Amino acid sequence: MGYYDEEENVESYVRMAEGYDGRELVDELRKRLAPGSTVLELGMGPGKDLALLAEAFAATGSDRSEAFLRRYRRDHPDADLLRLDAVTLETERRFDAIYSNKVLHHLRVDELRLSFRRQAARLNGNGLALHSFWHGEGVEEKHGLRFTYYTGASLAGVVGPEFETVACVRYTEIDEGDSLWLLLRRSSCG
Repeated sequence: MGYYDEEENVESYVRMAEGYDGRELVDELRKRLAPGSTVLELGMGPGKDLALLAEAFAATGSDRSEAFLRRYRRDHPDADLLRLDAVTLETERRFDAIYSNKVLHHLRVDELRLSFRRQAARLNGNGLALHSFWHGEGVEEKHGLRFTYYTGASLAGVVGPEFETVACVRYTEIDEGDSLWLLLRRSSCG
């Protein structure tokens, strides 16, 4: 059982994340995708970013945690939601873009590498992937959750030939320069 399979941990996360959303990240996708494009969010959690994505795109939310999905469905019964693991992405559906906000840092490096390969297989044409990470080096474990910190250089070593890097940008979420977002385009060779 994972940390977010328990309702009390889900509610704790919702309280902790109050006041934060990925509006700036979603705006990066708005600059690059046509309105109505299909976007899959990995690890939607409480669904704040999914709601932002749905303002401009045909957004599909996903999470490995049934508790997060149940919580969101309660208030949004018509939402397009999938129960997905961010590593294996076991769905046949394809999307114009895949998005995550501070989700993929929970994966081991080998899992992240596999996730990128699976994402490329789930993207249409030369689709986009936009993901944010905590910036830094090393790995921490808190409450049974892994937090892997990345730099632009360390992420470049994980992204495979399935993607071309469009941009890697540092930004501030809590402390100066504590985060980065990575924008990838599915390679024509991928």
